[in-house]
Amino acid sequence: MERRLGLGSATALVIANMIGVGVFTTSGFALADLGRAEPVLLAWLLGGAVAMCGALSYGALARRIPVSGGEYTFLSATIHPLAGFVAGWVSMLAGFTAPIAVAALTLAAYLSPLVGEGAKAPWIGTAAVLGAGLAHGLRLRPGIAAQNAAVCLELFLITGFLLLGLHAVPERLDLSARALGGIDPGAFAVTLVWISFSYSGWNAAVYLAGEVRDPARNLARSLWLGTVMVTVAYVALNAVFLLSAPAAALAGRADVAAVAAGALGGAPLRQAVSALVSLALLGSISAMMMAGPRVYARMAEDGLLPRPLGRTQDVPTAAVVLQVVLAVTVVWLSGLRALLGYVGFTLGLSSAATVAGLLRLRWREGVARVPIPGYPLVPLIYLVVTLGSACFMALRAPGEAAMGLLTAATGLLLWFWLHRSPGRRHPRLGP
Repeated sequence: MERRLGLGSATALVIANMIGVGVFTTSGFALADLGRAEPVLLAWLLGGAVAMCGALSYGALARRIPVSGGEYTFLSATIHPLAGFVAGWVSMLAGFTAPIAVAALTLAAYLSPLVGEGAKAPWIGTAAVLGAGLAHGLRLRPGIAAQNAAVCLELFLITGFLLLGLHAVPERLDLSARALGGIDPGAFAVTLVWISFSYSGWNAAVYLAGEVRDPARNLARSLWLGTVMVTVAYVALNAVFLLSAPAAALAGRADVAAVAAGALGGAPLRQAVSALVSLALLGSISAMMMAGPRVYARMAEDGLLPRPLGRTQDVPTAAVVLQVVLAVTVVWLSGLRALLGYVGFTLGLSSAATVAGLLRLRWREGVARVPIPGYPLVPLIYLVVTLGSACFMALRAPGEAAMGLLTAATGLLLWFWLHRSPGRRHPRLGP
């Protein structure tokens, strides 16, 4: 496979995957649960630190296994092909299909005031998914060029919005013990699960690892560079969102960015921010449409999915078509808030298993072959926070957690059914 993605394109892919629906919706739901802006901002800061621990851990894995496929490839090589298959199945449903649907539904919420309230959300979402499928289902270079340009424009517009809104933040921010005290641990943990979904995408470059130039250098750098840039943007954006309008006007709202913009600059700024959010959501849908099908194509090449889903020329066209069909189906069948919890819980378990696989690989091969920045604290922090939040999520929202566990269970059943078939191969560690 030709390696055509440099550090800039890989970092742009990470940023585009990360800056999406979560940052523009999660704080409204979190504010309804936590009651004040300060605990919500603390959760965003902690979420960024946890994401950085995950990015450093995945970077260590990517240096050792610079092959496309993400968790499917990593877990197949470090633990067992069964674990890899379940992770690939989870990626298909919770890692890409559900997040694409969430982004498409949120895009509809922000675009409706611009295109007319009569436009139905599922139709807007469907159009966005189809457009992303066309961009990434035919040729690689045009889709990459459009995505890189969109990320640059997105970051420029976000910086402009922050310059308009941050001046009002210091005088309204209360960092006293009173403001940060009395936090409900269960509600805070659930908020962290939602926020972990908002930060998901920090691992995006590993799904195309086989297409990145000089992967030993560029893969790890793209993960932590993108994560640092997005964390700074997330904390600053949410400070503006949460402190620009009364809490009562934001709590439980999916369009907190638009509400905050209206409070700052009236209808014109609200419309401008709605357009910015729409651009970010389109970029997120595009990035996931590019990354997800690479996982399915890799599984098809290993004989675990139908072989036509494998790569044709430089893009996995059939896998892109499958992703479009799955995402459009979820757009028409699901609601937004339930999807946020389901995705955050399920992906948390999958990424935690991957980091556990990294630790097993280091134990098996030694420090020299598997160096991990900040070992052992970095991977352990990620595991403890991610698994602890998932446990709280299971207690507070058992239905969404059960859906996540059911997704993994169906993957197990499918594995044993496919295991009877000949002609399978699995990712192996290189020399």
